[in-house]
Amino acid sequence: MAETLRDALDQYLAHLTVERGLSVNTTSAYRRDLARYVGYLEARGVEVPADVTAAHVQEFVVALRSGGDGRAVLSASSTARCLAAVRGWHGFCEGEGLAAANPAHDVRAPARERRLPKAISVEDVGRLLEAAGAGEGAVPVRDAALLELVYSTGARISEAVSLDIDDLDLDGDAPAVRLFGKGRKERVVPVGSFAARAVGAYLVCSRPELAARGRGTPAVFLNARGARMSRQSAWAVLRGAAERAGLGAHVSPHTLRHSFATHLLAGGADVRVVQELLGHASVTTTQLYTLVTPDALREVYAATHPRALG
Repeated sequence: MAETLRDALDQYLAHLTVERGLSVNTTSAYRRDLARYVGYLEARGVEVPADVTAAHVQEFVVALRSGGDGRAVLSASSTARCLAAVRGWHGFCEGEGLAAANPAHDVRAPARERRLPKAISVEDVGRLLEAAGAGEGAVPVRDAALLELVYSTGARISEAVSLDIDDLDLDGDAPAVRLFGKGRKERVVPVGSFAARAVGAYLVCSRPELAARGRGTPAVFLNARGARMSRQSAWAVLRGAAERAGLGAHVSPHTLRHSFATHLLAGGADVRVVQELLGHASVTTTQLYTLVTPDALREVYAATHPRALG
């Protein structure tokens, strides 16, 4: 008997976790997108992967953008993400002999809006980092070290809280950190002197106090119970510091990462170097940071053109 859609989906999710080593969060995102897709197919009488056609996939894309399947309308970028998951699943089914071809192979995603990543100024970063370390005790020292390291390396919040002690190399003249990005892709990123000092102070003065409350963990950043910090806890640290610095409305979990890239490029860094530092698979993603806003164009024009102002 041919594998049902849901059997094939379970096999694919297991493949993502075991063989490709994707994180729990990434696999959960695939599960949500593909469960919606499988439900859509089942409602149309499709029972096995071999019966799915390109028309089914294209109609699903339309449903995502219109809410035609009775679910929430997705943006163009979210629809593209969902289609990528669908394409990957069908490719798996083809490779496993569950279908003769990949019906999603030639289905195109809707055009995405090109949004500039949000970044804050160097001055605002300084205010944010100062606010993070305000107060007494081990926690403010930890918070300052966490945000200094994120800004210094362009790490994702999830990458920072996943760090173990062995991933740090702060000795010598070239401090660096080993980060594991999406799909556990490894990269080594330099650590600036401010961050190296902040993390060093935390490791010596504050981490031992936090570690004494737990059962022992190699994690760099610990919570108040001595266990590894979660992404949610790290986000709360960033949000709290932003509010104290008066930046609450302008800060998101990726703000320091975006600011890191924007400030490097503004300082003259090559886009491909920034791509490597960020761990982007494609330079196209990094190039979003090089786009200049209309306001910035007007400001430069007004300040530099000899006949801009009369």
